[in-house]
Amino acid sequence: MIGALREKHRLKDLLQSFSLSKSSYFYQRAALAVPDKLADVRERVRRVFTQAERRYGYRRIHAALRRDGVVISEKVVRRLMREEGLEAVGPKRRKYVSYRGEVSPAVWNLIERDFRADAPNTKWLTDLTEFAIPAGKVYLSPIIDCCDGMVVSWSIGTSPNADLVNSMLDQAISTLGRGEHPTIHTDRGGHYRWPGWIERMEAAGLTRSMSKKACTADNAACEGFFGRIKNEMFYGRSWQGVTIPEFIEILDTYLRWYNERRIKMSLGAMSPAEYRENLNCA
Repeated sequence: MIGALREKHRLKDLLQSFSLSKSSYFYQRAALAVPDKLADVRERVRRVFTQAERRYGYRRIHAALRRDGVVISEKVVRRLMREEGLEAVGPKRRKYVSYRGEVSPAVWNLIERDFRADAPNTKWLTDLTEFAIPAGKVYLSPIIDCCDGMVVSWSIGTSPNADLVNSMLDQAISTLGRGEHPTIHTDRGGHYRWPGWIERMEAAGLTRSMSKKACTADNAACEGFFGRIKNEMFYGRSWQGVTIPEFIEILDTYLRWYNERRIKMSLGAMSPAEYRENLNCA
């Protein structure tokens, strides 16, 4: 600003108005003339952030840069993102509730909030969530593996009915190998207490586990997964003019990206698919 006003005003008067010393002014002017030593890194940060569609914070940006051989501290990445106005999306909103009363007897909570698993296909989590867009409501029913966060299977539809959850379960069962019989943890929603669900579970030799009534913490890992989806893919953007089929395609594409490319810090900055490949479980 001082530089722009110097043609009409004396430097001494300008410095006095801005309460700036003469030495500080010339120091900052010289600093501005020095080339940005982090220009290349700054561009890489912008590129990774854009490719992730504003879903990565500074920790994942830092991990992605390290994978590409860029050695730089997290603090520098955080500063560059702040300077460039790169902020990951997402406010929180009300979740869909699937509780329909005591349709059939509940089962014990076998998971007991221990969402760790040493191998794939031993502990699975599932739930339903709702996406409300101007064109209508869309429901997602996924199964999440506690070992690596892999979305084993999912179904997307416009009605939270039995067909939605049963088709997802059928897909998940089809991925199991010989001798694999995971425990599946759910809330007390009616979808997981209807005969069709129970019959499929028993036929595949799967074990049922249920949260306590109105206790979302008992299925916190699945709730966290829904939060990540909505923060990264849903919130912070306008869905005006997007049709239901278009939204379903966008959501399906995100879930495939989540499995195959989205890095997780808990997996050593690998995606679930990369992690399983390392375990020879792909």
